[in-house]
Amino acid sequence: MSINRIHHLGLTVTDADASAEWYANVLGFQRVGDYTSPDGARHKVFLRHDGLDVRLGLCQHASGGPDRFDETRLGLDHVAFAVHDVDELREWESRLRAREVRYTSATPANTLEGALVIVFRDPDNIQLELIADGAEPGGA
Repeated sequence: MSINRIHHLGLTVTDADASAEWYANVLGFQRVGDYTSPDGARHKVFLRHDGLDVRLGLCQHASGGPDRFDETRLGLDHVAFAVHDVDELREWESRLRAREVRYTSATPANTLEGALVIVFRDPDNIQLELIADGAEPGGA
């Protein structure tokens, strides 16, 4: 018996359609489906990315409150996406800047020797990271 991969990540958002558009525009995800429960209590949008084996589900709850994401509460802290190397991380900085996304410039990751990380947030304040895992510029 084994667990062999993460199938999908589910994130609660205030507006699934608007968030799906943001994830597509900023990070290059593609919308691959959606679901609305018969009672209208939940609306989900499913996303995939060519570079990932994990799908992303964005779930909007009709009964959801106005609170924004806060990683200091129990639950999710952040989601980190890996990129190939430092050069690609620099390209992501340019992409985030062009799309007017606030982010931290690439800085050393605290827990991974040689890794650099960019931190930014989605429209619901969910912390996201792009990380080059100790790869040298121009390396694969």
